[in-house]
Amino acid sequence: MRKILEGSIAVAEVVNLCRPGVVSAYPITPQTHIVEELAKLKANGLGAFEFVRSESEFSAASIVLGASASGVRAYTATSSQGLLYMLEVIFTIAGMRLPVVMTCANRAVSAPINIWNDEQDSATARDSGWVMLYAENNQEAVDFHPIAFKIAEQTNLPVMVNMDGFVLTHTTEPVDIPEAEKLTKYLPQYLPKSGQFLDIKNPVSLGALATPEHYQDIRKDLANDLLAAQKIIKKEFTSYQKIFGRGSADLVEYYGSPKAKKIIISRGSVCGTIKEAIDQNKDVGLLRIKAYRPFPAEEIKRKIGSVKDISVFEKCLSLGSGGILAGEIRNCLFGENCQVNSFVGGLGGRDVTMKMVQKIIDTPNKNNSEINFL
Repeated sequence: MRKILEGSIAVAEVVNLCRPGVVSAYPITPQTHIVEELAKLKANGLGAFEFVRSESEFSAASIVLGASASGVRAYTATSSQGLLYMLEVIFTIAGMRLPVVMTCANRAVSAPINIWNDEQDSATARDSGWVMLYAENNQEAVDFHPIAFKIAEQTNLPVMVNMDGFVLTHTTEPVDIPEAEKLTKYLPQYLPKSGQFLDIKNPVSLGALATPEHYQDIRKDLANDLLAAQKIIKKEFTSYQKIFGRGSADLVEYYGSPKAKKIIISRGSVCGTIKEAIDQNKDVGLLRIKAYRPFPAEEIKRKIGSVKDISVFEKCLSLGSGGILAGEIRNCLFGENCQVNSFVGGLGGRDVTMKMVQKIIDTPNKNNSEINFL
C-alpha cells in the first residue's frame, strides 16, 4: 500500500500492523507524532493494543518492561533527554532479556537545549545490550520495525530502531506500508516460551539479585548472545526481502565503485547526501552501517577489502575522547594497515552539505586521533 506520509505517521501505522499488546510512551520532540498517531488509532478503534499513558519517559520504559515481562508484545518511543531519562530501565530491559522494541527519533542532548537532530542520544545507550538499527530513509524506518520485533522475539533481546529526528520523522515522502496479511505471515502472533515471562502457573524470577559468583557469567551470556544475534539479523533482513521485495541481507551496505580508493563510513539519513557526492567522485565509496549493535566488525573488514584510505563521518562524539564510530572502526581495522580519518558534523541539526562531504573526500588521511569538525 503506497502512501505519501510523514515519517512518524508511517512508523505508527506499521507498528500498529505489528499488533503490539501494550504501547506506552511520553511525548518529546521530535518523537511525539509517532505516539500521538498510535493514540489516535487506538481511540478510533483501529488499534487492538492497550495504550498506557505515563507521567515520564522513565515510567513509559518501566511500563513496557512490565508488559513484556508478562508475555505480551510491547513498544515505546522516545528522543534525546527522554532516552537518557529511560537509561536505567534501558539497561534493565536488556539484562532481563525482554524483547521490547523502541523507536528513537534521534535528537541532540542538552545543554544547551536543542531539539534538532544528531545521534548523541542513541550513542549514549550503545553499551546497554540493545540491538541497534539505523534507518537511512523513511521506507527503511518502516521496514525495520517488523524486522525488529522478529529479531527481538527470537533472541530475547530488545531492539532500538533509530531514525533521524525531523530529517525523517517530520519529512513527508512516498512509503510502502506492508499489507496486513503479508505482515502477519512474516510476523505471527507473539507466543513466548514458558519460563520467559511471569506466569503464576510456572513461577520464575526476572531481574533477581545476582551475587559476584554469578553476575559475570550472566553478563557474559548477554554479551555473547548479542554478538551471535548478527546471524539472526541477517536472516530476518533476507526473509523480509523475499516477502516484500525491499532491503538486503547486509548489516552494512556498500555504495559506489568496486574499485574505490577511498571509503567513507557513516550511518543514518546523511548517507543520502554522501551518495550524491560519491556519484560525482568515482574513486570514492560509502559503507553504510545498518546494524550498529552488535557491531558488524567482520562484515566491515570484508567489504573494505584492500582499501587503506578510510574516513568516518558521524553525528556524535565521546567528549574527551573523539569520534565514537571512528574509534570503533580503528579498533576493528587494527593490524590492517588502514588510515582512518575522523569527521564529526551535523551536531544539533547543523546541515550537512555536499561541500562538507567533498571536504571529507579531499582531506588527506593522517591516521591520527584528531577530530575534524565540519
